[in-house]
Amino acid sequence: MSIIEVQVPQLSESVAEGTLATWKKKIGDSIARDEILIDIETDKVVLEVPSPGAGVLVEIIKGDGETVVSGELIARIDTEATAGAAAPAAVASKAAAATPAPAAAAAAPGGTASPSARKILDEKGVAAADVAGSGRGGRVTKEDAVAAQPKPATQAGPVAAPTAAKAALPTPATGIDNGARTEQRVPMSRLRARIAERLLQSQATNAILTTFNEVNMGPIMALRKQYGEKFEKTHGVRLGFMGFFVKAACAALQKFPVLNASVDGNDVVYHGYIDIGIAVGSPRGLVVPIIRNADQMSIAEIEKKIAEFGAKAKDGKLSIEDLTGGTFSISNGGIFGSMMSTPIINPPQSAILGIHATKDRAMVENGQVVVRPINYLAMSYDHRIIDGREAVLGLVTMKEALEDPSRLLLGV
Repeated sequence: MSIIEVQVPQLSESVAEGTLATWKKKIGDSIARDEILIDIETDKVVLEVPSPGAGVLVEIIKGDGETVVSGELIARIDTEATAGAAAPAAVASKAAAATPAPAAAAAAPGGTASPSARKILDEKGVAAADVAGSGRGGRVTKEDAVAAQPKPATQAGPVAAPTAAKAALPTPATGIDNGARTEQRVPMSRLRARIAERLLQSQATNAILTTFNEVNMGPIMALRKQYGEKFEKTHGVRLGFMGFFVKAACAALQKFPVLNASVDGNDVVYHGYIDIGIAVGSPRGLVVPIIRNADQMSIAEIEKKIAEFGAKAKDGKLSIEDLTGGTFSISNGGIFGSMMSTPIINPPQSAILGIHATKDRAMVENGQVVVRPINYLAMSYDHRIIDGREAVLGLVTMKEALEDPSRLLLGV
C-alpha cells in the first residue's frame, strides 16, 4: 500500500481559511492524476484541489462544508489500490453504525408522545394510541398532535345527534400546505458574506458622495459601427463599450490623481499606476477582477482582458491574483438595464464610476430638439480626500473623452 496525502493548496496572505464545497469523488472511486477532487471557497475566489496522483480515494478526513486552512490534510489516496476495494469497508462501517437505529425504534412503545404533543392531545381529548406518530419509533410529535382530529362522538339519541354532529365537524389542520407561502433558510457563502462585510465597511468608513453627468454615446456608437468588423478581424475580440470607458477613466485619473488615491489611516496614498477593477457578476456573487496598468494598454488589449475575466468568472476560474489590488473601479449596471445608481466605493479605493443603460432621449442642441443616445454616468467618491471640484471635473473629463474619442488618441 502506497498512500499519498491530499492537502489544502497554499492560500494567499490575505485569506486565512476556506470552506470545502462538495466532494466530487467518494471513497473507493478511482482517481486520475490532476483530476479535480473538491472546490474550496474562500473570501475572494473558489480554488480547485487536484489529485496529487493516480489511485483510489481511501479516506476523506474533512467533509463537505468544513473549514480548512493552508496545508491542512483533507484526504488520502492509495496509489496501489483498485477501484471499489475501499468501498465495501466504508459501506460495512456505515451499516454497523446504522444497526442500533431499528432496535431503538422497535424498543419505543406504541402511542408514545412528546410532552408538548401530549399536552395538545389532552386538550383535544385524543388518545396518543389513536394517532399515527411520524417520529422515531412511531413517537407522536407536536406536528402530529396539531394535525390530529378527535373521533366523531357516538349518537346517543335523536336530541343529542345534532350536538354530536356539530362537535364532530373537522377543524383545519395547521400543518396542511395552503399554497405557495414557503420559506427557505440557507447560509451565506463565504464570498457573499465577504461582499456584505466590505459593503458595510465602505458605507461606515467613507464619506460617500455621488456626482452625476450625462454623455452622448453617438460618436462611440458610430465608431463601433464603422470599425467594429475590422477591429474584430484584426484583434480577435469584439469592440465593446467598456474599453472606451476604461480609457476615459484613465484620462480623468491622470488629470486628477486624487481620484486614483486611497486612504491609509491618516495618510493619503497616491498611486503612480492605474489599476482599474471591473465589477463582474458570477454565479457565486459579485467579483472585481483588476486590469493592471490600464493607462498603458490599448483599447484592444483592454477588451481582450475583459473577455478573459468574463470567461473566468463564468467558470469560477478567477485567481486571487486577478482580484487583488485596484486603485479605481467601474460598475456597469447598464447591462442589466439600470438607468441610475449610486455605486458603493470598493475599499480602500476612493472613487468608483457607475455606467448605465444607453437610451434615446430628447436633447436641446443649438436651440433645436434632437434625439441622442444618452448614458447617465455616476461617480461616487470619498469626500474625506476628494473635494467636489476634483470629482465633478474628473467626471466631466470622462464625458468629454467619450463624446470625442479622438481625445483618447491625442491625449488631450
